[in-house]
Amino acid sequence: MRLLVRLVWVGMSKPVTRKTAEVFLARLKAQMPEPKTELAYVNPYTLLVAVVLSAQATDKGVNKATAPLFRIADAPEKMVKLGEAGLTKYIKSIGLYRNKAKNVIALSQVLMDRHNGDVPSTRASLEALPGVGRKSANVVLNVAFGQPTIAVDTHIFRVANRTGLAPGKTPLEVEHKLERIVPKEYLLHAHHWLVLHGRYTCVARKPLCPVCVVRDLCRFKPKTKEAELPPPRSAVRKRPSRAPAALRGK
Repeated sequence: MRLLVRLVWVGMSKPVTRKTAEVFLARLKAQMPEPKTELAYVNPYTLLVAVVLSAQATDKGVNKATAPLFRIADAPEKMVKLGEAGLTKYIKSIGLYRNKAKNVIALSQVLMDRHNGDVPSTRASLEALPGVGRKSANVVLNVAFGQPTIAVDTHIFRVANRTGLAPGKTPLEVEHKLERIVPKEYLLHAHHWLVLHGRYTCVARKPLCPVCVVRDLCRFKPKTKEAELPPPRSAVRKRPSRAPAALRGK
C-alpha cells in the first residue's frame, strides 16, 4: 500500500481541483443516488455494535452473525445481561471475536453508566468507548446522526490515493484532505460513495477501469483494459447480489 501511494504522488503534477472533485462525486452520486451502509442495524446502538464487530471483517459476515443477535440484544442492558460468554456464541464466526465480545460488553456498560443507555453523538464521547476508534466513531456519527464525517477505511484509503483525489500516507491525512476538497453538498454521503466504489469497482488487485464512471478523472496510470476484466461468471456478475440496486448492471 505504501508503494502504491508513493507511485501515485510521483506521477502527480498538480493536486486535484475542487471542480474535479465535484465532478467525481457527482458521477458517483448519479450511479448511487441514495448510498447506505451495508451493515444491518435497527437503531444507533446496534449500529455501534455492528461497526465495532466489523473491524477486520466483512459486512456480510457481520450481518450473518448479528441477525439473530439483535433479535434478543438490541439495547445496552440486554447485551450486558447476555454477557460476554453469551455474546461469544453469536459472533464466534467473526475474526477477533473474543476481544470484540469484551469490548461490546464493556461499551454497553459504559453507555448505561454514563449516557443513560443512549449512544452519544460526539466523536470524543464515542472514541472514549472500548473498541471504538476514530473511523468507527465517524461511521456512527454519519449514519446514525447524519453528520458529514468521512470514515477512512481500506477502501477509501485506496480510492483516494489511487485516483489522486486525496492522497495521504495515513487515514487521518486522507480524511482531512477529503474534508477540504469535497464540496459541502457531497460531504454527507461522500463516505458511502467512496466505500462502495472501492468495494465494487476500484477493487484492490485489478480495478474494473473499463466500467468505472470516473476513469477519465482518475490519475492511476496502469489502468486495466477490457480484456483484463474478470470472466462473466466471476465477481462482476456476482456483484449485484451484494451491491446496492443502483450499482446493478453498471
